[in-house]
Order: sequence, then structure tokens, then C-alpha cells
Amino acid sequence: MMLPIRFRSPGTFAVWRAGLAALVLALLSGPAGAQGPLAQDAGAGSGAQTAGGFQGYLQYLAAKARAEGVRETTITSVMAGLTENPRVIALDRAQPGTSSSIPAFAGYRRTHVDAARISGGRRQYAASADYLAQVQQRFGVPPSIVLAIWGHETNYGSYTGDFDLARSLATLAYEGRRRALFTEEFIALLKMVDRGVPRSKLVGSWAGAFGNPQFLPSVYLRVAQDGDGDGFADIWASRRDTLASIANYFRDAGWRPGEAWGVAADVTAPLDRQALRTALASPRCPQVFARHSKWKTVREWKALGVMPRAPTLADDTLASLLEPDGPGQTAYLLTGNYRVILDYNCSNLYALSVGLLADEIAR
Repeated sequence: MMLPIRFRSPGTFAVWRAGLAALVLALLSGPAGAQGPLAQDAGAGSGAQTAGGFQGYLQYLAAKARAEGVRETTITSVMAGLTENPRVIALDRAQPGTSSSIPAFAGYRRTHVDAARISGGRRQYAASADYLAQVQQRFGVPPSIVLAIWGHETNYGSYTGDFDLARSLATLAYEGRRRALFTEEFIALLKMVDRGVPRSKLVGSWAGAFGNPQFLPSVYLRVAQDGDGDGFADIWASRRDTLASIANYFRDAGWRPGEAWGVAADVTAPLDRQALRTALASPRCPQVFARHSKWKTVREWKALGVMPRAPTLADDTLASLLEPDGPGQTAYLLTGNYRVILDYNCSNLYALSVGLLADEIAR
């Protein structure tokens, strides 16, 4: 006679059931060395699909969600009828890989720090000036930076994406190029529903970002704010919730109140650029950070002939030098707050354009 297995708590049972589901899928995936459902991220451009197919992988995701406390009704309501989205896989595989070529910033700036975004940001500023002052007092982040992020991400909410997020994230997790990331984001999406986010709101970009600030589900769970006091952090439709949530993201990422992101500068004397190269290797997007020089005070940069075009930074402020389009073109002295912008999107083109758009909005 088989004795029943007894568990001390429902949570213990959920963990056991998740482990059993993972074990079954692993056994189904073939001999050692085959790509199973727990395989780590595959190399760029290759999928790590599982022997159980997409529906089999959904069962693994469901088991993992149960183990993390997601309610069964949520799992059923979100996952019922989900199918793989070939369009999402095609878009993911079309993403550019690592390249030694660096696009020119001048062209990127023209299309991202444009008249429409500047005027739109100024209109949003005028419409929410009092509330933005409250946001700055609470989170320490300037209104212009908050608005520049909103403008850059979705042009102040004019386009936020129309892909079904659950389908996209499940597809990306199954496809396997960035399996660990998208598995966790899918579980976070389920947790959003558990917290009361309507299923109807779960639409966004093919890569899983959504709402006015284009948060991923895990980011929403961590920093989204109820700015208008209605009990729901509605970053899809509420301007106040959107602004407070972006500001909270920046505070959470380490924004230092009262410090500018950086300033444009001219190099007026010969520089030993090799001697100025940083010896630090960033564990996150190293190619982006490798283009930044060593840290020096603004006073030291001035002594080397790097002259800020505006008195934005105090002489004792630490800054790194970036010449996005090479020697002879506009240079930038960048503070630690610039790196907070990079936390939002790790691209020098992106971060520079956000900083410059913020300056124009505030002008």
C-alpha cells in the first residue's frame, strides 16, 4: 500500500509540485546534454526550446508560479488559451548582436530630441506643474528628467504597444534566448494580476514592456506608484501615477538630488585619451561604460582644456568624459546621475538624448 505524502503547509506542497513538474519535463527532454526546460539562456540568435513543446513549457511556468504563491485562479485566467507568437520570436531574433561599430549620436539626437518631443514635454510640464513639484519634493528627481523619460519611451503615451504581454513573455521564455529573464518576467506578470491589475491592461511591446514608462512586470512590482490616491498604480492611463512611478524608479536606482546629469563641453587642448581610459570593467553592458573616461573633478577637466558650455556642474563634481562622435565633435562631462539614466536603458545614445531632452523641456 502506498502511504500518502503529508505536507506541513500549502506552500510546501506547491514547491514539491513545481519540482515534480520540472523533473518530469527534464526527463522528457532526452539524454544528458539536451536542452531541457530548465536550460539557461542560449547563445544569441538561437532558441532553447523544450521537448514538451510550448504547451509543455506553459505547464512548467504554471508550476513555478504556484511555487511562488500565485493563486490558481490567476494562473488559469492568464494562461488559458495561450499560444506561441511567431512574430515575437522573429522580432527577438532580429535584434542586433554585439558590434564594434558605433552609430553616430548626431543623427540619433535629431530624431529623439526633436521639436515635437520638446513642445510635448513643455505642455505636460505646464499641465502638471504643481504635482511635478510634489513629485520632486518626495523623490528628489527633477520634473524635466521624469518627463524626458516619458517622452522618449512613448511620446507621452501616444504609443504603448498592442501585443498581449502574457503571450509575448511566455513565447520569449520558451524560445530560450533569454530564458531566465523572461521566465521571471512572466511570473511577475502573474503576480501583477494577483495584486489586482486587470487582464485587459496587459498589453504592451513585443518584448514585454508596457504602460507610459514601458516598465517590465518586475519593475512595476518594485516601483510603480499610486500617485492619484485611487488605490491602483495605473501607469497606463493616469498621468500622476506615471510621473510618480518614473520618479520612484530613479530614486530606487540612486539618483542624487541637486546634481545635473552632465553638460556639453569643448575640448580646447590636446588630450592624451589613452591615459584617460578607464581601467574598470563594468559587469553590465561593458561596451557602453568602456567609452567613458576615468573620473575627474570638473576643475581637473578644465585644467586639461575640457571646458563646459554651461555652468551646470560645480568644480568639485566628479565627472567622466564621453565623446560620442569622436575627437573634434561635441564632448560631454557626465555625472553619476547619467549612470542612473543608463540604468533605465543601457545605451549612451539613449541616455544622452534623455538628458538633452530634459534640458530643453526645462529651458
